[in-house]
Amino acid sequence: MKTATIDGKLFASMLMGGCVSLSAHAQELNDLNVFPVCDGDTGTNMTRTMEGGLSRLQKENEETIEAASGCFAKGILLSARGNSGVILSQIFAGINEGLKGYEKVSARELAAAFEKGIEKSYCAVQNPTEGTILTVFRESTRYAAEHLRDDSSIEDFYRLHLEEAERSLAKTPDRLPVLKEANVVDSGAAGYLYVAKGMYQALTGEMQAEDLPLMKSEAAAEVDIDSFTRDSVLEFGYCTEFLLRLTTAKVDPDSFDIKPLIAELEAMGGESIVAYKQEDIVKVHVHTFTPGEVLAKMHAYGEFLTVKVENMSVGHSQQGEQAPAKPQKRSKFSVVSVSTGEGISALFKDLGVSTVINGGQTANPSIEEFIDAFKNCNSEYIFVLPNNKNVILAAKGAAELYENAKVLVIETKNVAEGYSAMSVLTPGIMDIMDAQAVKDSAERAAKDVWSIEVTRAVRDAVIEGVQITNGDYMALGEGSALAVESSAEEAVKSALEAYEDMDMAEIITLFAGKSREPQVSADLKEELEELYPDCEVVVYHGEQEVYDYYVAVE
Repeated sequence: MKTATIDGKLFASMLMGGCVSLSAHAQELNDLNVFPVCDGDTGTNMTRTMEGGLSRLQKENEETIEAASGCFAKGILLSARGNSGVILSQIFAGINEGLKGYEKVSARELAAAFEKGIEKSYCAVQNPTEGTILTVFRESTRYAAEHLRDDSSIEDFYRLHLEEAERSLAKTPDRLPVLKEANVVDSGAAGYLYVAKGMYQALTGEMQAEDLPLMKSEAAAEVDIDSFTRDSVLEFGYCTEFLLRLTTAKVDPDSFDIKPLIAELEAMGGESIVAYKQEDIVKVHVHTFTPGEVLAKMHAYGEFLTVKVENMSVGHSQQGEQAPAKPQKRSKFSVVSVSTGEGISALFKDLGVSTVINGGQTANPSIEEFIDAFKNCNSEYIFVLPNNKNVILAAKGAAELYENAKVLVIETKNVAEGYSAMSVLTPGIMDIMDAQAVKDSAERAAKDVWSIEVTRAVRDAVIEGVQITNGDYMALGEGSALAVESSAEEAVKSALEAYEDMDMAEIITLFAGKSREPQVSADLKEELEELYPDCEVVVYHGEQEVYDYYVAVE
């Protein structure tokens, strides 16, 4: 049976099918690394991104495709993590724009909406690279659109879309030489193909309703009611959060400006304010002693979709906010850093980072996690150190949504670059320079450092002509295998020996991973001091997983 049009319920089932298919192949996608390293996370990132959208969609049970798509697009945006996850969220954000005003759509109308997905996803990436998820989605969408007839069904569109997606994915190694040498296809593109396959299987009935589980929701918080008694005095106020639908009966949703709303909350004594607008939905988080007054004031703009008010003096076992030690005064500057490893996190805090987001390789934080970190800063300007190239897009996405501060993302691609950038992000410098000048200076500092990552190979490979055997230790830097040795320490030494500008180096900083014993790292430090007597050698016990050493040369 052919499907002439698709409505919200069918679209929701197809999205669930896409997520089930993606989840089933998540580890396979994680393993599609150019380098033979066990740090792949594309499958995990894309799956968790999809799950965020579906968790929201399943609660609403929307009938029209406009409503279902809009609900999914909102959820997937906040849950987006990793480059592929963020791009996937933008694909569906574009599709959502193309579905506005429709209760159901035909194959041609769906193809037009997919074209919007191409535009939106390409705009999300500053320098789009062909041979990735962007290419596969673009080529498959346009191929399907070009081959539709007036009587084509939804099945016809997806069948054509899938056929070209498979051909396009197979070509990704020819478009990116690094993929060809490693004999792998692009992982993000492969992830999208699994999403499309699952959507098609749900459409055709190959994947049945019983195969489509409900997304897991977080357990409700348990409240310790005894932590606030009849004799207690309200010390910290209430954490108040709500989703507000702007209504045309009260305001013009399209031209509504969020900034005066934030000013009203501040005038009412609100603290830790986070407010952002997406289409006609406003999300607000505020700490206040008068939640009733806040809600009454905000009700003038629309109608509440959800409201949560929690006494911050009351303990919550899982969700909810812990009471702050004392009310935090709004500061001029603060720094948010992504960090992996307890030692590195502690070091960044010692260097002046206000909020550390635990994550990095294999654990990319979502856009919503960044927003939660921003609201803890309570600052006029927030500098962000992603410290991982796969985290930058999510950081930028959060910066665009956040309205209560000017957020500046310093595009640090690893821990060494973040560590170097922190030499600039100090109170003395930030107090005498404007924010953009501080950002520019920190980015220059990050670029001036030469970084190395040392880890163990998990399979045989050939990278740029270098033979790598399973179990070898590799020193990686600037997209290349700098050295391959039998031990992590030898890999560090070989990489430094090959560095052309080593005679100009002044400081070598080692961040030792969880796998390295303190004495082994101390012995390496002594060897490097003998080899490079003009350099200061510093060792920190970073405690990071996967990578035996991060090395910064300045």
